[in-house]
Amino acid sequence: MIFEKRIQYIKRYREIAVAFSRSGFHFIVEELGLDQILSIPRKLLLKQQKSEAEGKTRGERIRLFIEEMGPTFVKLGQIASTRPDLVPVDILKELEKLQNHVPPFPYEDAVNIIEESLDAKLEDVFETLDAEPLGSASIGQVHKGKLVTGETVAVKVQRPNIENTVRNDLEILHRLAALAERQTSWAQQYQLVGMIEEFSTAILNELDYTIEGRNADKIARQFEDDHNIKIPEIYWDASTRNVLSMEFISGVPINDFEGIETHGYSREVLAERLTNAVFHQILIEGFFHGDPHPGNINILEDETIALMDFGMAGSLTQDMKSNFGFLILSMMRSDASGVVRAITHMGAVPDDVNMKMLRKDTELLRDKYYDVPLSQLNLGEAVQDLFNVANKHHINLPSDFTLLGKTILTLESIVSQLDPEFSIVDVAEPFGRQLIRERYNPKNMADRLWGGWNDFTDDFSSFSSNVHEFSKGLKDRQVPILMELKRSETYLKRLDRIGNRLSFSIVLLSFSIILVGLIIGTAISGQTTVLWSLPAIEFGSAVALLLFMGMIYAILRSGRF
Repeated sequence: MIFEKRIQYIKRYREIAVAFSRSGFHFIVEELGLDQILSIPRKLLLKQQKSEAEGKTRGERIRLFIEEMGPTFVKLGQIASTRPDLVPVDILKELEKLQNHVPPFPYEDAVNIIEESLDAKLEDVFETLDAEPLGSASIGQVHKGKLVTGETVAVKVQRPNIENTVRNDLEILHRLAALAERQTSWAQQYQLVGMIEEFSTAILNELDYTIEGRNADKIARQFEDDHNIKIPEIYWDASTRNVLSMEFISGVPINDFEGIETHGYSREVLAERLTNAVFHQILIEGFFHGDPHPGNINILEDETIALMDFGMAGSLTQDMKSNFGFLILSMMRSDASGVVRAITHMGAVPDDVNMKMLRKDTELLRDKYYDVPLSQLNLGEAVQDLFNVANKHHINLPSDFTLLGKTILTLESIVSQLDPEFSIVDVAEPFGRQLIRERYNPKNMADRLWGGWNDFTDDFSSFSSNVHEFSKGLKDRQVPILMELKRSETYLKRLDRIGNRLSFSIVLLSFSIILVGLIIGTAISGQTTVLWSLPAIEFGSAVALLLFMGMIYAILRSGRF
């Protein structure tokens, strides 16, 4: 029962159901049975829809519903706007319009939160704190102040009781998603519960200001030796989970083109520095600012670029960086097969994916961008097209990949306004080539092989242990095990393939060692090596060659190499 634990939420459930209907989605309320559970008359739902939803697109209605439901839904909508692999384009564009500006809460409440969080009187930490906030959003607001140690700071203060509000709404959404997956096919297809859980993790991270502070520190270390990039310092003695004190930075917003001209800054230089900074974070460091919109980028003296607000950050593994670099190069070469490989390596591909249609869609992309000069290639649009393909074929990409795509789209939008002639692809391509070189570096390949061998031995050890437990259960006639053999053939083929590769490698390695030993011995003694009147090296080489060819033939014939 949906209200089994939180009967006190019934009012909120009712608000959500009525708002759904008001936005033209009364059919969802009926599909989930909320109208019956909440005893909402159907006439009321239809009346709400007729009065509010007429003449609006699906995306507009979703946006209006989210804005009506408050800060939790707004933040979730903003996070969803970074997932073009999950959200259709028409809805995505409306989610990007979500407004995060809400009326500020009273200064007295801000003081109370600061004192309670820091466990100190305001005057013991801050020499001054402006009563009027610099800005106000759904999660918190920012005040300008000065520490008792003399530093001018921007103090981010969380809204009163916002965490409880967010957690309650997230619990309700999780229950609604679970109900939807049980009763509707579309919710199962989009894995609604998993989506809500992923978005919930992101918004709860934003509620913890220490995470934002650590993100800022980490990115600051990336640019320790680059004086063209400025990251505000975090003052940890005046920061907690609910309060974040950071260096106050005042500059020209990067989209204030009149201000840029007034200060005599070069727009070409700014475009190049910003692009280099973003791709350095993405493709070299593997940790990047996830929300580089113009409000978070200021220009300081000497055309220094200041990045701010690190509540959203992305992280890429070495494999994820390499796949993205390979994707860029495949696009450069109009290599549709390479693009398919990159996409499939980047995400979880459904078992029932139509590879023929996937290849066809990527070939259409290849034709779209074929022979386009690098200076004219819109990388952000190309990445967006790729995510649309992933969405169409239900390929579940990691959230960091889609955040990366959103970051590139934002970057390209800013750079194209700064300098229409500047191509971010010209900057991205060398980074991509460097990643490919690193991937096929012999040392890195050896490290990956060793890591793969360790994974295999761990899996095999677990497999042996499970077989032992299963056999023991059979002996005792007690087998409390539920086995799912749906993909057993796939796993058996994979084990067979691994066994063949290992056999081939061991045989080849053994003969190589023997032959090398004989060659070295011959070189040292200066004599021809003859064993039982036979030329050992020549004979060994022939045997090795025959075994090698026989092994290759057997494995290829099995089709499981």
